[in-house]
Amino acid sequence: MAVPKYKPSKARTKRRRTINMRLASPELSTCSNCGNSVSRHRVCQKCGFYRGRQIIDI
Repeated sequence: MAVPKYKPSKARTKRRRTINMRLASPELSTCSNCGNSVSRHRVCQKCGFYRGRQIIDI
């Protein structure tokens, strides 16, 4: 079994761990009615439309 010759530094260990802990930016799409950027699968807060239909009366 392989054994490390030297202890990895704290910076190297933390750098390796932070790569996997990054948060992904939210995917945004444009509203088909007003063109506002909206989170996917959510009602547009500006006009109240979702998938071409009015869901919320604003």
